[in-house]
Amino acid sequence: MDRYAVLGQPVGHSKSPRIHAAFAASLDQKLLYEAYEIAPDELGPSLSRFHAEGWAGFNLTVPHKLAGAALCESRSDAAEQAGAVNTLIRTTSGWHGDNTDGAGLVRDLIANLGVEIRGKRVLVLGAGGAARGILAPLLAEGPAELAISNRNPWKPEEIAAALKPLGNIVPRTHLSLKGDRYDLVLNATSAGHAGAIPRLPPKLFADGGVAYDLNYGQAAVPFMVWAKADGAARVSDGLGMLVEQAAEAFRRWRGVRPETAAVLAGLRG
Repeated sequence: MDRYAVLGQPVGHSKSPRIHAAFAASLDQKLLYEAYEIAPDELGPSLSRFHAEGWAGFNLTVPHKLAGAALCESRSDAAEQAGAVNTLIRTTSGWHGDNTDGAGLVRDLIANLGVEIRGKRVLVLGAGGAARGILAPLLAEGPAELAISNRNPWKPEEIAAALKPLGNIVPRTHLSLKGDRYDLVLNATSAGHAGAIPRLPPKLFADGGVAYDLNYGQAAVPFMVWAKADGAARVSDGLGMLVEQAAEAFRRWRGVRPETAAVLAGLRG
């Protein structure tokens, strides 16, 4: 039986084992999917050990997406563009890295939530692995403007320069956003895990604006509460993105993409 797992720290809250078990059951496939808490300095040795033990693949979550990219012997175009990986696929001698975050996010926004991206002003908060993974797919949808904001300007400027061949990204700091309005604001920071939000100026949302937190569960609550108070017309957590990116990872591992609607409805219920 092929073995898979999600690796992160923390990881006890992860719904990925439940999601992949549901996918496997729906397709009558036999596999084992677990969750392992791995400290950052243990990621490299752990991946070597897991490969020797015959594991078939992994998902990487906070804080391993950037470090995981450097540990792969090869990477997909999506992973190269992001500089981060969230999916590892076994090769004969190591791991191939992919990034399904952006595809999962775009599918959730458009197909599940009916949120338009084309022609809209979009803001991504944060400049870590989660943010990097969604920028190229967002650019591909043709927003009128795509901005990325961080506490300091260096990371957004670096990311904007790296992705320049794919389209224009406007680098910002959180505080320099004062006076701007966006149709879609995506929180890609991990501040919610500590019950916080980035320090942001008020009135970021245009009329009908949508707030979306890439986190889910309690980690998404602080940003969603703030966004609703700040004038967002709609708010959503990232549970749909989690399910959709998991389906993309499953397809890369198993060659077939599972249906997601029933799984997402079950998690929401």
